[in-house]
Amino acid sequence: MSNATQLINSIPVDPLTGAISVPIYQTSTFVQEAPGVNKGFDYARTGNPTRATLEQIIAQLENGKVGIAFGSGLAAIDAIVKLLQSGDEILAVDDIYGGAFRLFTQVYEKFGIKVNFVDTSDVENVFNAITPKTKLIWLETPTNPTLKISDIASIAKVAKAHGCLLCVDNTFASPALQQPLSLGADIVMHSATKYLGGHCDLIAGVVVTKEKELGEKVKFIQNACGAILAPFDSWLVIRGIETLHLRVKQHCLNAQVVAEFLETHPAVDKVFYPGLKTHPNHDIAKKQSKGFGGIVSFSLKDDTNEAAVQFVTQTKLFKLAESLGGVKSLVSHPANMTHKTIPVEKRRAAGVADSLVRLSVGLEEVEDLVADIEQALNKTIQNKKNIQHKTVPANC
Repeated sequence: MSNATQLINSIPVDPLTGAISVPIYQTSTFVQEAPGVNKGFDYARTGNPTRATLEQIIAQLENGKVGIAFGSGLAAIDAIVKLLQSGDEILAVDDIYGGAFRLFTQVYEKFGIKVNFVDTSDVENVFNAITPKTKLIWLETPTNPTLKISDIASIAKVAKAHGCLLCVDNTFASPALQQPLSLGADIVMHSATKYLGGHCDLIAGVVVTKEKELGEKVKFIQNACGAILAPFDSWLVIRGIETLHLRVKQHCLNAQVVAEFLETHPAVDKVFYPGLKTHPNHDIAKKQSKGFGGIVSFSLKDDTNEAAVQFVTQTKLFKLAESLGGVKSLVSHPANMTHKTIPVEKRRAAGVADSLVRLSVGLEEVEDLVADIEQALNKTIQNKKNIQHKTVPANC
């Protein structure tokens, strides 16, 4: 039985009413039969039936033992970092989501947790950067926004040899394409706001652990700190997951066409997409993933903020907005948006050029998306020519 079929048929029918849609238990507390005697739930921060169903589904999707649903992706990351203590170190991918960078450097470094950023697309860099204090290796693969690919299985072996936890942010790939726990990771997390939800109508995060004991530790942290996902948002994620495999399949098909078109356009400098044979780790992506995802990034030959801003404000179908992974196509300028909090020198060193543009390729007809990109690129070229040929009128 395929993963998609198994998933759809594993979402439970309500045993009380036969409802085929998971009920939304909008309650803050649960009546107990006697002090400490209940039907599995006592207070909604600790557990809720709708949220519990989502947690079971996401654990199954990622081939893990324990799933935990949070109020946002950053809340999920925060709970994982709280597994560490002062003096520990994190080894993190250099091309990292701006929110994770901000959390690591501006919140946790002051508590004595140091972060070392390296290019994890080369396993040797990871091996060389580990210190006796390294307790957590943090991967994104593909990364946000330059779509670097790291070899999860190889890095998992390095992590195990050094007694480190390996966590993979699987947001860009989704479990429809990639299952890091099956490749040796200890923890996987998602911004469920993105592909899991799929419709840009919620904020959520999830964590899945390979082992039950580690999952119980994360659950304890969540209950102690309170960063839970509400019942209605839990239901929205469940609804999104029901169509995950179908949506992601089309995202991948559309993104491949868009990436191949961008490679041919004279205004484009570099295209970042794991599905292109020119991608440095294309073979690794092909080995560890069932597809290459719906995100395409590219830089312009005119490597300026101005050129990128010109492009992202000229698209019509691609809406200028934060986030990704929804049905509708989105465009963003990382230097001014998602990665603005990262210092310029660090951002550029990680490959995030001033002119880098990130596309979240949606489910519209791909011919229409390509036409939209083409007209915006052509306008960007024309705008540059107009500026270059602009003359100052002679004095009269």
